[in-house]
Amino acid sequence: MTTPDPDCIFCKIVAGQIPSKKVHEDDDVLVFHDIHPWAPVHVLVIPKQHIATLADTGSEHDALLGKMLSLAPRLMKQLGVSNGFRTVVNTGPDGGQEVYHLHMHVFGGPRPWARG
Repeated sequence: MTTPDPDCIFCKIVAGQIPSKKVHEDDDVLVFHDIHPWAPVHVLVIPKQHIATLADTGSEHDALLGKMLSLAPRLMKQLGVSNGFRTVVNTGPDGGQEVYHLHMHVFGGPRPWARG
């Protein structure tokens, strides 16, 4: 496991230094509601391990990435989303990544992706 980045907001959320509205937590990942939601349901799935971007992953991260993706349908169902959802991983500056800690947005509800 990599060392947490002391300047990373998501590492601070994992450490409990910044509060979040948690949806799910286990040994590997934390899922919480986005503080600026783009949809009626908008959660972030993050690894507890600090990985800056999806481009920084390798085959050693296959199980973690699989877990992150497989959580999406279960959590959306749990949160009352029944008519589809969207998953997005922004990667790097040209990919629109703003927080450099790997995270997956999961949007649900009526047409949340109208904003982009």
